[in-house]
Amino acid sequence: MSDHFTRVLSRPEFIALIAALMALNALAIDVMLPALPYMGEALGISSENERQFVISAYMIGMGTAQLAFGPLTDRFGRRAPLLIGMGIYVIAAIVAAFAPSFGILLALRFVQGMGAASVRVIATSVVRDRYSGREMAEVMSLTFMVFMAIPVIAPGIGQILLLTGPWQTIFLFMGALAAAFWAWTYFRLPETLPLDKRRPLTFRSIIDGFVTVCTNRAAFSYGLAGTFLFGALFGFISSAQQIYVDIYELGVYFPLAFAGVAALMAVSSFTNSRIVSRFGMRRLSHGAMLVFTLFSGIWLVLAIAGFLPLWLLLSLLCIIMFCFGWAASNMNSLSMEPLGAVAGTASSVFGFIQTVGGALIGGFVGQMFNGTTIPAATGYFAMGVLALICILVAEKGKLFGVSPEYASAQPSADAMH
Repeated sequence: MSDHFTRVLSRPEFIALIAALMALNALAIDVMLPALPYMGEALGISSENERQFVISAYMIGMGTAQLAFGPLTDRFGRRAPLLIGMGIYVIAAIVAAFAPSFGILLALRFVQGMGAASVRVIATSVVRDRYSGREMAEVMSLTFMVFMAIPVIAPGIGQILLLTGPWQTIFLFMGALAAAFWAWTYFRLPETLPLDKRRPLTFRSIIDGFVTVCTNRAAFSYGLAGTFLFGALFGFISSAQQIYVDIYELGVYFPLAFAGVAALMAVSSFTNSRIVSRFGMRRLSHGAMLVFTLFSGIWLVLAIAGFLPLWLLLSLLCIIMFCFGWAASNMNSLSMEPLGAVAGTASSVFGFIQTVGGALIGGFVGQMFNGTTIPAATGYFAMGVLALICILVAEKGKLFGVSPEYASAQPSADAMH
């Protein structure tokens, strides 16, 4: 069966499948946003900030389980752990539709996130199995393009589902879509980790893998920079419904404003995939982070000054989110590039740090919501500064460098051709 898949799985389908798997995570977050008030009302939660826990519980579950899926996928291959994790995601999503209390709903969201951890770890590992260098960055950018496009349509999907049924419909939709992707994975995705490259599942090998990841200065620093970047994003997502609806009174048009900004992230990732082989991951990500931090600072100053009409906020967010797309996909590739021998473990470590760290940072920023955009702007600016510091550590104080191994990188494991 594997040989048959090897012959028929084309590069476009491979990218589409990986992007679809990654999209499950974005969907599980963003499709919830329009339903948060209805969930809170139905389950007796009056505090707007407490409703954000529906997002945080999922993120923390996804982050913690990644530490287990990394060593498992390096030992047993990519397919089996991925299919098991997706199955958990499907079951948890469907059962959550019948949750009798807010506490049980949060527990099921945590379990759903644990299942999603397999997707977060293994999708990245599969790409690293097949590609390296700038070609890996190009493929990651194309998958990120779809991943970033989900926030464009997910709140709108959630709003449509709410017009056709109760908030539970959203969970049933998630479960059905994940089940369809499970079938696509089962029938079409081959095993990408050869038997001779699998690592033993022993305490010693697991510790050695974690040590390898955490002691690689450049890789770990770029992974940590991604944590701060996603922390800023999750902080905004957590309070986006309150910002657009409570502050700017957009009502049912909230998904349109959210989608317009998110679309720039998808455009950014596509643009990156077309130019990264020419300019390199470092130049694009470093330049993007400088602009990201600068315009976040401008947003913060304007928010404090009290002059921030909707058109100006959206203009700033468009620039910031475009830069986010360039920075996130390239820094993710830079963190994985030196760690091909322990790709599963590396993906799990960075996934854990970025997801849990990002959720905790984003949760803190979201809980600071005070009827203004100052907390969200502060989060973006502060996280941008910290990400730049991490980049400087990774590059020994220099920006915009080009290393020979990236300039000459060629695909090293294109096992599917």
